[in-house]
Amino acid sequence: MSLPHLAALRYDLGAMEPSDEWQPLAETLLGKPEYTPVDVAREAQFSLDELRRLWRALGFPPVADDARVFTRSEIDVLRTVRHFIEQQGTDPAVMVQLTRVTGQSLSRIADAQVTDAAERFLQRTPDASPEAARGELISRIQLLVQGFDKLLGYVWRRHLLAAVLRLSATPSPADREQTIGFADLVGFTALSQAIDARELAAMVDRFEAIAYDHIVERGGRVVKMIGDEVMFAVDDAVAAAEIGLALVEAHAREAALPDVRVGLADGPVLAWEGDLFGPTVNLASRLVNVAKPRTVLASEALGERLRELPQFALRHLRAVKLQGIGRVRFWVVRRAK
Repeated sequence: MSLPHLAALRYDLGAMEPSDEWQPLAETLLGKPEYTPVDVAREAQFSLDELRRLWRALGFPPVADDARVFTRSEIDVLRTVRHFIEQQGTDPAVMVQLTRVTGQSLSRIADAQVTDAAERFLQRTPDASPEAARGELISRIQLLVQGFDKLLGYVWRRHLLAAVLRLSATPSPADREQTIGFADLVGFTALSQAIDARELAAMVDRFEAIAYDHIVERGGRVVKMIGDEVMFAVDDAVAAAEIGLALVEAHAREAALPDVRVGLADGPVLAWEGDLFGPTVNLASRLVNVAKPRTVLASEALGERLRELPQFALRHLRAVKLQGIGRVRFWVVRRAK
């Protein structure tokens, strides 16, 4: 079975109106499709516009008003949403925002799971027919569903507690001050043209694994992975510098991986939809773009804080004009000998 067949299977699986081959799986996951958008809106006491807004926020394409693609599951979920809005005073705009964040996160999880299941089958049985691949996917997903809901609930509760603890010292998102770091793979664009897709995927996977190991171990949080780049946040400036140096050293030890470079800046940040924004983030992002391979750059203010510490050796660099920021000075951070 070829990769184009795999792509077609993935597209078919994500369709709003599953074909006959996928219908049993769709009913296993969601129930029998019996309701149109008009039916769902009426049963859940939403307007059609509200329903469409939430549906788009989840990341799904439009559905015709007379298409019977919805199940009792949608009605039950929307009634829960209505409870949050009416009984708990949740702002409808906030509910749409949270829906958008949830949709983005779970879409990535679902796509990764389906892709992994299909590709593992193709590795074992490269000449399989589309029908055999479809049957394998259905079997794997049905097994996955049996236990994954519980795992997902547990992970969400753990992260919910962690988010509360992070925010406890600064209740307002606008009051938060953190050290922001970006690390990216050097020469990734050129390298991606020289190796095959499987090797590229393995490289990115190893990059992500190293990032999570060193960032989380030192008390940081991975904010997001952006292909060949990771953005992280740390409350402690010293820990941020240690993370940057550890990432550089880890990649230097692995001959099969490109080097990384790191940019760090500290200051106020704005938390929004699970991401962080503001001048501090912009500065760290610009610094990583001018850093040399195997180098950690720190902003002027952060470098001043680190230069007095015995475990680091800092070198002040001349001012450079950074896009959208202007001329700034910064520091190279190394371990003291």
